[in-house]
Amino acid sequence: MNKKIVIYHVFTRLFGNTNTNNKPWGTIEENGVGKFSDFTKKALTEIKDLGITHIWYTGVPHHAVINDYTVYGISNDDPNVVKGRAGSPYAVKDYYNVNPDLAVNPKNRLKEFEALIKRTHEASMKVIIDIVPNHVARRYESKTNPKGVSDFGFGDDTSVEYQKDNNFYYIPGTEFQAPEWRDGYRPLGGEDINLTDSKLIEVPAKWTGNGSRSPQPDMNDWYETVRINYGVRPNGGLDFDMLPNDFGELDYNVHYNYWKNKVVPSSWRKFRDVALYWLKMGVDGFRYDMAEMVPVEFWSFMNSSIKMENPDAFIMAEVYNPDLYRTYIHKGKMDYLYDKVDFYDGLKHIMKGYGWSDHLPVVQNGLQDIEHNMLHFLENHDEQRIASPEFVGNP
Repeated sequence: MNKKIVIYHVFTRLFGNTNTNNKPWGTIEENGVGKFSDFTKKALTEIKDLGITHIWYTGVPHHAVINDYTVYGISNDDPNVVKGRAGSPYAVKDYYNVNPDLAVNPKNRLKEFEALIKRTHEASMKVIIDIVPNHVARRYESKTNPKGVSDFGFGDDTSVEYQKDNNFYYIPGTEFQAPEWRDGYRPLGGEDINLTDSKLIEVPAKWTGNGSRSPQPDMNDWYETVRINYGVRPNGGLDFDMLPNDFGELDYNVHYNYWKNKVVPSSWRKFRDVALYWLKMGVDGFRYDMAEMVPVEFWSFMNSSIKMENPDAFIMAEVYNPDLYRTYIHKGKMDYLYDKVDFYDGLKHIMKGYGWSDHLPVVQNGLQDIEHNMLHFLENHDEQRIASPEFVGNP
């Protein structure tokens, strides 16, 4: 009998932080930060005892942060393109290393994460981390690329808006400008920005992560990120082969062989190499952010490559359009999708006192053919805590 998969989701930088200062725009010294080392053998054993099979560590890949790590060879990030001081875990700056904020010794940050993988496995649990294929930080800059690996954007033809093997989309003849701030918002809370080498110079400007094509995105755009080009032309045309209609019924081996001798866009290969790097380090699976913003053919290529390396790799994705669920599961070879729209949202309304319980069987009946691919949850980092005033009120 298969044991049910139960995922424990942690925002890694919060888990072990006992500092309750919570100063707006506070520094690490003022507000503290959790570390990989806070997941001790005792902590992991107690998590395992809850019935947990997998831990999803959010915020592991090195994303843009506001802390000076130049002594470790890391460039500073411009506060104008970092959300908050701790930064968004979905603006990844270096896919081949980990967030230095989470390390006791930032120089040894990768070794500290490898030790966490080992401790988690010793506690009989699997490790999941995030991969965010739709976008990367505006200043993507890896200092620890494996041999033969180049950064996203390296070698791009920046004189054109689009070229199949460019990793980014460009706005020729322009320079990126930070958004116009309003409603009282100011980077660093209005504090003077005086970090050395922090000023972002982006010429030409690139498309922003959510698709904005303006060299000065709005403050509500994903201005801290840039959109990845998967061979989708600005007019929506596609520069890659489409999967045959019957491929949803075929296994990952067939998908892998389909792509093996095809020429695919550069960004496809780069993200595949990122995933294989982490698998070789011992990571057991991935959660994909905003997966439906990336073509399903890429997922067929990516996930079949992962499964060829590790058939037991755990793959879950954020897809919010129920009309696309089956496409991403069958053709995209996703193991699991969030069961948010309809189910979670309906359950939340019931718990808040104004939903109808007879809505849930309708939802479940509509998903019967893929029910084993749908992840049920009551909390994750994108949703309100159950005990918050916005959800069920007083804890």
